[in-house]
Amino acid sequence: MSDGTLYIGHRRYSSWSMRGWLAVRLASLDVDVRVLRFTRPGPTKAIADLSPNGLVPFLEHNGARVWESLAICDYCSEFAPALWPADRVARAHARSVAAEMHAGFRDLRSAMWMNLGRDFSGLGRMPGALNDIARIEALWADTRARFGADGPFLFGAAFGAADAMFAPVVARFLGWGVAGSPATAAYCAAVRAHPLVAEWYDDAVAEPADWLIGDYETAQSR
Repeated sequence: MSDGTLYIGHRRYSSWSMRGWLAVRLASLDVDVRVLRFTRPGPTKAIADLSPNGLVPFLEHNGARVWESLAICDYCSEFAPALWPADRVARAHARSVAAEMHAGFRDLRSAMWMNLGRDFSGLGRMPGALNDIARIEALWADTRARFGADGPFLFGAAFGAADAMFAPVVARFLGWGVAGSPATAAYCAAVRAHPLVAEWYDDAVAEPADWLIGDYETAQSR
């Protein structure tokens, strides 16, 4: 019997679910994963009736109820402290960039949503999204220069909570053909190749065809 349940949305689209799932898997929590199918028009009643904030991901684990992806990352770090860097200064930086991701980049999220089964290369180049992309590239470059010299991820060799928070941004860059700098391309390739990220992609491809949502499948409709 597992220790709880992680509720997520469609892997194909749900960027916030991806973040929470990565944290849970990185921490090796023994939970069942339940996918709640989105309904349109929203909100999805099954999610609204279950999750305290009406959104996914939502984690129930050994009596704890945790919602919001960043909170799930912090909760998971109680079981796997290495999700955040051991060094105090690096850890402060990691929490800051993760919080910036959680609170910001709304223009990018609106113009270039996550769809792991479509190639929207060349589309979505709205001014606000381009500004967000420039900030993200600068943030990644600064973080890697200061803390990531010993490996391919933001803080070096280990894929941690900060990488989990940015993994759906990588998915957006790849899906919308955002090439960026060579350093950006290398980081995106490293994240995409991580076994857990690859597993998420594989499971997204395996979702039933009748789960597709038209609004997310045609760039011109958004």
